[in-house]
Amino acid sequence: MSWSDERVELLKKMWADGLSASQIANELGGVTRNAVIGKVHRLGLSGRGKTGAQPAKPRKPRAAGGNASPSAPNARSTQPRTVGATALKADFAPAPKPIVEREPAPVKDLVIPVEERATILTLTESKCKWPIGDPTSEDFYFCGKRSTPGMPYCEHHARIAYQPVNDRRRERRNAG
Repeated sequence: MSWSDERVELLKKMWADGLSASQIANELGGVTRNAVIGKVHRLGLSGRGKTGAQPAKPRKPRAAGGNASPSAPNARSTQPRTVGATALKADFAPAPKPIVEREPAPVKDLVIPVEERATILTLTESKCKWPIGDPTSEDFYFCGKRSTPGMPYCEHHARIAYQPVNDRRRERRNAG
């Protein structure tokens, strides 16, 4: 439903009267609470009049040593106190030690027979697409070995391509 001039004026009046966005949406009909909030922001209506709801009752101050329930006399001392939002609180449990696999052989040590090598024209879904050599040279080719299902590379090249981040950083530090 669109915002006609009449509906906008009614929205402004109800907003100034202190009605909530949900109440305004119900009164107008055919519009959601979020649509009302969006329109209010676009119109720049910031000041609110008096609220339509009853004012909240003042809370009684809690005694400093008072317990929430009389049946749990030591509840305050045994329960840890949580302050602030804890939904995203860090879990400080130590991470399990990673399983160290044997390092794959360097690419230069992997011998690919000429009959298994692939060119861009002979690559298929089941062939390893690991590039070997300089793409601008005549002797450039792709590995061409049988690739691991669901991956573009053979097992050897997949281990090189998909290293954990920490291993790559460690290798970069050792090389430099």
